[in-house]
Amino acid sequence: MARRPHYHVYVIELSKQVLDEPRFRKRNPGYVEGRPCVYVGMTGLDPDVRFDKHKAGIQANRYVTQYGLRLLPDLYEGFNPMRYDEAQAREVEGQLHAHHQQMARRLDAVDPAMRETFMKLQEEQGR
Repeated sequence: MARRPHYHVYVIELSKQVLDEPRFRKRNPGYVEGRPCVYVGMTGLDPDVRFDKHKAGIQANRYVTQYGLRLLPDLYEGFNPMRYDEAQAREVEGQLHAHHQQMARRLDAVDPAMRETFMKLQEEQGR
């Protein structure tokens, strides 16, 4: 019996202060001033619970812990919930969208192969 879809993709707005982090800035060379800084992730939890865990430092991304402002549900709630493979694909799509919009973003692809695919796409586009 197949499990019901319960994975979620989520987007968190980060404070512009994250741009003061050299490593974050280096990973986002195409960032256009004035665009939002975002973190795209996926979880088996409700996005609100996951955001609270990030802010509390539990299995957290340090940029979200330090600079996370709020969830941006308008960008993801129409897709959730979904199966794991769908969530992985949507997470990468969200990162690609942020990339094409020259937003500063933080990768959180759970699957290293997905991260590798995203990085190859960046290289192909000369970014």
